[in-house]
Amino acid sequence: MQSQLRQTIRQKIIDAQSAALPSLTLRDVWLPAVKGKALAVIGMRRAGKTSFLWQQLAQRHTQGTPREALLYFSFEDERLASMQMQDLDMLVEEFYQLHPEWRDVRRCTFFLDEIQLVSGWELFIRRLIDTENVEVFISGSSAKLLSREVATSMRGRALEAVVTPFSFREALRHAGQEPSLPLDRLPKAELSRLDHALLRYLQQGGFPEAQGLDARSRNELMRNYVDVVLLRDVVERHNLSQPQVLRWLVQQLLGNAAGTFSINKFHSDLKSRGVAVSKDTLHQMLAHLQDAFLLSCIELDTDSVRRRQVNPRKVYPVDTGLMALFDPSGHPNTGHALETAVLHALQRQGARVHYVLTRSGFEVDFCAHLPEGQTWLVQVCLDLSEPDTLQREVRALQDAQAQWPTARLVLVALSAPAHLALPSPIEHHRASTWLL
Repeated sequence: MQSQLRQTIRQKIIDAQSAALPSLTLRDVWLPAVKGKALAVIGMRRAGKTSFLWQQLAQRHTQGTPREALLYFSFEDERLASMQMQDLDMLVEEFYQLHPEWRDVRRCTFFLDEIQLVSGWELFIRRLIDTENVEVFISGSSAKLLSREVATSMRGRALEAVVTPFSFREALRHAGQEPSLPLDRLPKAELSRLDHALLRYLQQGGFPEAQGLDARSRNELMRNYVDVVLLRDVVERHNLSQPQVLRWLVQQLLGNAAGTFSINKFHSDLKSRGVAVSKDTLHQMLAHLQDAFLLSCIELDTDSVRRRQVNPRKVYPVDTGLMALFDPSGHPNTGHALETAVLHALQRQGARVHYVLTRSGFEVDFCAHLPEGQTWLVQVCLDLSEPDTLQREVRALQDAQAQWPTARLVLVALSAPAHLALPSPIEHHRASTWLL
């Protein structure tokens, strides 16, 4: 049995290193630059984690690293089903038997996909980092281990690289439509094309497999994504005894995307319908959905822990393409979809994002604290053509400025009058170019 397993591992190494490098859409994923750490590539199912591993491998090869120093190895193989932690040493042994001249002399890179399928993999990875001259990428779906736990299981020995569905720029790049000129030099015809492309992106979202599909096929694909997350990543993973309550929760959350959500209110609604479930269980379900990357929640921006706890959270799906599935009208709310896309853009920049309620009762969509120390107050609007709408958005930013006097005030809109007069220091940005 061991000899057969060893032969399988050896053959997989040979096959992977001789396979043609795939042609993939370049992803703009931020990688932490810290030596001596494994990089855990995490994110929701089907967002493109495996493709990103291959992209990183191809980039290193293009930059001059020989192919024999780069290994992609997937553990999602029925021939490896009996593999135990102690068998993982075979991977290292077989690799260096094939390439003995590399051991300890030059740095290799291992891309280990679905590593969580082997129990005890964490100890192996830690030892690999400590004893071999190897850079390590690890990734996995959530079948046996939640994607985020791939990183947390390393106990400080791994840093996260989060792969999300395509951003607007990545979706344009995938379709061969990424602008080639600087944004401030684009002609008006190109700007109109970008506006049209943004509307399409807000509707179909950024999951790679969904690009270019007709509406019916795309909805079926998205529904399958959600079902798999709920069944495998939440119900089976956490042994939930009330899956129907979980589905009601998801319908409530995604059916009101970009809206506020209160566990207390939802609990009261279930109680009035005769459904017995504890608030703690609902809190746990919400946390599980966030861990599985299906959605994210942002809280009120305040230093008061109590105010954060008593005020409702705002909930956003991982991808705008999911919104039509749960919207009662069957169509996505384009304004809420744009707000969701703006949140994702801020999160990709590493910002900590909250929402704002001013002392006068005005709401600002996002207060973003960037890693460099800047604070942005960001208001998102679909159309600024109506004077009342413009006045409302401006007044909210001005009112919030009293609490954040040094913040950058940003108004992002899909469409606006050609000549828009805004009081200083509020900046207006066209959504299609701001997202780029």
